[in-house]
Amino acid sequence: MFTQTTQIRVRYGETDQMGYLYYGNYALYYEVGRAEAIRTLGFTYAELEKQGIIMPVAELNSKYLRPAYYDDLITVKTILKELPVDHKIRFHSELYNEKGELLNIGVTTLVFLHADTRLRYGMPPVLMERLAPFFEKSPQ
Repeated sequence: MFTQTTQIRVRYGETDQMGYLYYGNYALYYEVGRAEAIRTLGFTYAELEKQGIIMPVAELNSKYLRPAYYDDLITVKTILKELPVDHKIRFHSELYNEKGELLNIGVTTLVFLHADTRLRYGMPPVLMERLAPFFEKSPQ
């Protein structure tokens, strides 16, 4: 399993009239978590795009458990529970407040496509190479 965390402070412009982090902005927080997770592997989305690979979102699910508020420091935990074996990759996201309370759970499925043809592309070799060690079974 691969796990990475990053922190984001809720900005005033991201809140709604109730003072909550606006529900549509949770997807942006998932995106920050995914981008930072990929960065910790030693490359970026931009580098994949230069190689002619794009990763559009195919599915997004979000469960709101309790609100985040303006100026809260949110920890975004991004998890890959399984190593992708085809053209899809599924990121699990968990958002926590400073008290460690779980606020939100999200699952985002992205697909690998050739940028030119928009046809499916298998798991990029560089991504497989970097992720594989996190999924190797330890000897018992």
